[in-house]
Amino acid sequence: MSHVGPHAAASDRQSTGDEGAQHDGPKTWRDVVGAYVGLTKPRVIELLLLTTVPVMFFAERGIPDLVLVVWTVIGGTLSAGSASAYNCVYDRDIDEQMRRTRRRALPRHIVTARSALVFATVLAVVSTAVLWWGVNGLSAALSLGANAFYVFVYTMLLKRRTTQNIVWGGLAGCFPALIGWTAVTGELAWTPVVLFLVVFFWTPPHTWALALRYREDYRNVDVPMLPVVKPAAEVGRQIVVYSWVMVATSLLLWPVAGTSLVYPIAVAVLGAVFLVEAHRMWRRAKASDVLGEINPMRLFHASNLYLSLVFVAVALDPLLSR
Repeated sequence: MSHVGPHAAASDRQSTGDEGAQHDGPKTWRDVVGAYVGLTKPRVIELLLLTTVPVMFFAERGIPDLVLVVWTVIGGTLSAGSASAYNCVYDRDIDEQMRRTRRRALPRHIVTARSALVFATVLAVVSTAVLWWGVNGLSAALSLGANAFYVFVYTMLLKRRTTQNIVWGGLAGCFPALIGWTAVTGELAWTPVVLFLVVFFWTPPHTWALALRYREDYRNVDVPMLPVVKPAAEVGRQIVVYSWVMVATSLLLWPVAGTSLVYPIAVAVLGAVFLVEAHRMWRRAKASDVLGEINPMRLFHASNLYLSLVFVAVALDPLLSR
């Protein structure tokens, strides 16, 4: 698929009944505040923090310094919010056309692109300062690096050019595991690298399930997500492959970090359930290309629950094995 420039899709705007709602502009200060909060994509932040704080428990082999946790959470929240806001600015042309995103602040013109850019930059600066001062330089550098990778490599370079966009672009979402570890220890080790890889292999099944649900949206704006350029059956097959590698990688933490049996038993059960769901979706995709019969959102929601519970197991293992 040919590359789509950052503003090419804007000239081919869909004519929909919702188009008028995309230009409603600011109404009240609550609308504006809500719009700025929306730029940070709070649900994404929740997931990123869920892969940060449990690793701090694991690194401490118990309950970490709560003040340190607070600074790490604040810095991580601001950094992730900054990356999301930059993404919203760059993708505002295609966001205006996609059903899933056209109610965001920029497509609705509640916030201007310039204001959003300033907002994203302020968040980036403040988040780096908070982590540097309240945590340590390594964690601050990792956070800033993840932010830059998400904006420049995923959003600007990969997303509109390749079906592998979220495979490699997803690396940015893996950094919280490293940041949580370095916040406590001040150094990197193999343990957080394993957890980094768990998130890395989790990202394609998670994102492709969602992209399959909204594949027409991505097709309309020429973003080459895998479900746009490959049939559903092939998407299902690749999801299954990544899911198996993800589960195997999650079990690798047991020998690498010397966990108790609590962790491997928990992730083995969680992994088995997830693999069943992944194979079921693949079978449905092979039987039919009709979206309603494939039901990819079932796997998408299962992936959120899976990652959440795996990292809960990471946090609980040192507490239960005392």
